[in-house]
Amino acid sequence: MRLHAREGGKPRPLLAAATASALLVTCAGATLATAQSANFLSTTTHYPEQSGEALYHAICQGCHMADAKGASGAGTYPALAADAKLEAAGYAVLVVVQGQRAMPAFGYALTDEQIAAVVNYVRGHFGNGYTDEVTAADVKAARP
Repeated sequence: MRLHAREGGKPRPLLAAATASALLVTCAGATLATAQSANFLSTTTHYPEQSGEALYHAICQGCHMADAKGASGAGTYPALAADAKLEAAGYAVLVVVQGQRAMPAFGYALTDEQIAAVVNYVRGHFGNGYTDEVTAADVKAARP
């Protein structure tokens, strides 16, 4: 297998560089077009849902599943059901606002009120019995 084109037995680095550049631009363009068409994690994405339940079903259940028991396969999506980490309301707020490891940040796309609503919903459902509620002011204080 030859790694570069040859002309008269000599390497043709310009042809190889041009081919590599064209391939890179094509792949980058296709990736960008795919990301834009899916509107995946766009900084201009905003969600109209207001209730915690509606927000959970619109955003969170895609990874954490409808029953909040998480999933594994191509990746690992942790369960939110009966999650002792949710006892600390500030932890949940921080993860939603800033993201954590594979979980993307949603602070850019959700208002303080929406984040408080979805955090309160998860903390009060799915076997989580936490009753101390997060407020929009708590979320605002957690933003960078």
